[in-house]
Amino acid sequence: MKRQWVVCAVLGWGLSFGLCAAQERGIWRSSSSTAKSITGDVTLTNEKIAINYSSGYPIAQIRTLQASEIGASFDLDGSPEGTGNLYRLSVPGATRFQHKNTLCGGEDTQWMVTYVSGHTLQLAFFSGAKMPVLTGEAMATATNLCGTFSYVK
Repeated sequence: MKRQWVVCAVLGWGLSFGLCAAQERGIWRSSSSTAKSITGDVTLTNEKIAINYSSGYPIAQIRTLQASEIGASFDLDGSPEGTGNLYRLSVPGATRFQHKNTLCGGEDTQWMVTYVSGHTLQLAFFSGAKMPVLTGEAMATATNLCGTFSYVK
């Protein structure tokens, strides 16, 4: 009996983890002014993010975010009603996108935070080798936050 419970719990966790990440997948149209002027549309797959129809940059999902981390990352009021993840990636600082803009100035973009709620996706990009600290206090003084961007399906 105990063994069945453990197997069910593991399967349930695996399915929910896969469904959360699956919500991010697909083509997203830029909706915020920063997304329209810097990234254009984005496409997320299991292995890559394509920005403004680029060939794509490899991504690796690090972990699922807690509600408090999502709220701090995107300055949300109340409890988030969606899911979010932290990803590792590498976009060279010299890479130019819309209107010859970069994601992080001259610095390499190394981290991405996602938040999906319904048909809306928000992304936050970070520079630096250290994993970003996603608390309200840390985000208020973060020097490695490159920008936040909004998209719709």
